[in-house]
Amino acid sequence: MSDGNVMDQQGIFLSPSSPQTEVYWDAIDDAENEAIETSHLETKRHHFINKILRLLMRVQKNFPETRRFHFLDTSVRLYKAALKGDWPAAKEVIDKYPDAVTYSITRRKDKVLHIAAAAEHTGFVKELVKRMDQDGLALPNLHGNTAICFAAASGIVPIAEEMVKKNIELPMIRGSKRMTPLYMAVLQGRRNMVAYLYSVTAFIRLTPLERIDILVACISSDLYEIALKILKDYPELSTMKDTYGKIALQELAKKPYAIGSKSQLSVWERCLNSWFRGIYNKVLMGTIAHQLVDLLWKNVLLLPEKDFVKLVRGHSSFLFDAARSGNVEFLIVLIRSYPDLIWRVDEKNRSIFHLAIKYRQESVFNLIYELGSIKGIIALCTDQDNNNMLHLAAEIAPPDRLNTISGAALQVQRELLWFKEIEKIVQHSYTEMMNLDENKKPADTPWELFTQTHENLQKEGEKWMKDTANYSMLVATLIATVVFTAAFTVPGGNRQDLGIPIFLRNNWFMAFFISDAITLLSSSTAILIFLSILTSRYAEEDFLQSLPARLLFGLTALFISIAGMVVTFSATCFLVYDSEIESIPIVIISLAGIPVTLFFILHFRLWADIFRSTYGSRFLFRPHERRLF
Repeated sequence: MSDGNVMDQQGIFLSPSSPQTEVYWDAIDDAENEAIETSHLETKRHHFINKILRLLMRVQKNFPETRRFHFLDTSVRLYKAALKGDWPAAKEVIDKYPDAVTYSITRRKDKVLHIAAAAEHTGFVKELVKRMDQDGLALPNLHGNTAICFAAASGIVPIAEEMVKKNIELPMIRGSKRMTPLYMAVLQGRRNMVAYLYSVTAFIRLTPLERIDILVACISSDLYEIALKILKDYPELSTMKDTYGKIALQELAKKPYAIGSKSQLSVWERCLNSWFRGIYNKVLMGTIAHQLVDLLWKNVLLLPEKDFVKLVRGHSSFLFDAARSGNVEFLIVLIRSYPDLIWRVDEKNRSIFHLAIKYRQESVFNLIYELGSIKGIIALCTDQDNNNMLHLAAEIAPPDRLNTISGAALQVQRELLWFKEIEKIVQHSYTEMMNLDENKKPADTPWELFTQTHENLQKEGEKWMKDTANYSMLVATLIATVVFTAAFTVPGGNRQDLGIPIFLRNNWFMAFFISDAITLLSSSTAILIFLSILTSRYAEEDFLQSLPARLLFGLTALFISIAGMVVTFSATCFLVYDSEIESIPIVIISLAGIPVTLFFILHFRLWADIFRSTYGSRFLFRPHERRLF
């Protein structure tokens, strides 16, 4: 039976390319659709059956010489068996009809091997392959995919091994969109499958474009060990462009978190990786990615000067892609072996440090502090619109970088930190330099540009700060009111003759009095701090230190007041209950600790962000260790 035959319900085999086959499928669809539209169940059933019978009579009339084969007794049973991995059920059908292993059992012309491979049933596939010849294993479906393409996508290596054992040419048969099974596995990120298919694929027989596509796809899927092996076997791929015009270094340049800081693991790290592979695999991949960058760059350096300059210049250059994405480890590898890269500029006359400022990549920008007096020379450069470094810092940060900071007020603070830091580097005259507008006429100084671009963000920051202060002050006011009243209505009351508290000598009374006083003082302090936030003038400089610090101390005082209020309540419980029933106050106190815990959990991240942004920002620039040389 030829490949791709379709079986009708009376066992009639139709050629997949014949018009009658399409009539067959269309009639089935029409019958189903009309049956769905019929409301009565019995009418629907008879309508569908009659439609199929009329179709079969027409097909039988046109093909009197074709074989009979019951559809429900073969294709459906095979389909279900393949999906469930039920080999005995499939074997029963195949023993009766041996040619059924090559028949199309779906409208996509999938064979039973396609279904079993996609369903990841290794044992089923193993038995099925024994009953198929080499040509049967190579049968494609409607989209041109063989069964090994399905195995490649699923990532089950034993399934692919069973197929390749019988037909070693399977890895070279292209599937949908002319892709090899190896390429499909790479796109799916199937690490083990890619390693196996690379070992059985005649890579040298692939076209150069196919080879570079696979290499770049390996990098894109984080399969660095496979990419490194391919590159060692075919070093000429280092400078080739893939289907989309990219070289391998460009793909690596856009992965700032993939490349490790070391090219080799220490003995201790290798041991840890072998013992705890899941935990330390990321470290290993980072090291391999570092080796990959190093090898790619060494091969690029072998290019003639003209080709080399063309490769590292321009908007699409991997050098500037790395600066935009903050891939500092990538840049360190390149600059260490070719320091002249620090002078390279893109089509707008911007160096990697200018781009680091524009895209707020402090890890890349910090490399400038290792250049000594060269730093001042680079800071003199302006782009084609006469923007100096301070103008670039005055532009608002890209959304993906801005959103790493929580709260609009802290975002304004981070933007001010960048502006102030760059202001220290450029010459004083550059603070008053005007850039050029679209008509090449003088436009704005850096600070004017900062004010314009950050106007909306500043308004959002002011609103965020006021809302936070308002809500917090409301809570602090309620706490202050409660604890102030409690100070004059002590638990147990006062003695009639002396007017002193009855529980004055009780230790729990001292705890009550001290915690009440601390709560009153801290809540009052919080009220004053939040009030100062509400009455602030909200100038740009206020967001740098003053406002975040006030909010930080206000939240701290509020937390202390909430905790103190709970302690005051707990001490009161122990005072008013007899010692014989201490279990009751213990339960109440345990429940009273829930609000304190919730406040800490819900507001700690905000508190930590404010603290880190306000007092940890001094470590944002000027790193202590040298990375380049």
